[in-house]
Amino acid sequence: MLAVFDIDGVVADVRHRLHHLEAPKSWPAFFRAADQDALLATGARLVAELARQHEIVWLSGRPAWLRGTTADWIARHSLPGTEMHLRPARDHRPARLFKVEVLQRLAPRGVAAFVDDDPEVVSAAATAGFPALLADWVAREPAMRDAQERLGRT
Repeated sequence: MLAVFDIDGVVADVRHRLHHLEAPKSWPAFFRAADQDALLATGARLVAELARQHEIVWLSGRPAWLRGTTADWIARHSLPGTEMHLRPARDHRPARLFKVEVLQRLAPRGVAAFVDDDPEVVSAAATAGFPALLADWVAREPAMRDAQERLGRT
């Protein structure tokens, strides 16, 4: 069985780079700064707890070109799991659509838990029948909601 985790706002603290999403937006700068994200201890503890009984899979709205940076960040913070599903190039659907589609592809392997900081994604996952938990340990900034749901960028 799998425990599927989002990254930004769940285990990675993105608050230091949210200023790049203010006008004028700079997506390249926002994503280039991802390697400097601090680890969110609450999320890391939950990953460690679920890793005792489940395979950890990462599911993020980050663009696929950020795969190497993200894998290095996960390894640097000693988080388990190497399987990673990132947003394909030019896929700007709302996060809830992208992530539920990936969860449906993972479903045959059994999804025991799905953790995300986006209430819309958690609601869509639960509606689709997945056991979803809202990561609410960091306040969700309006810029992040806009990036995830309206712009389909993270």
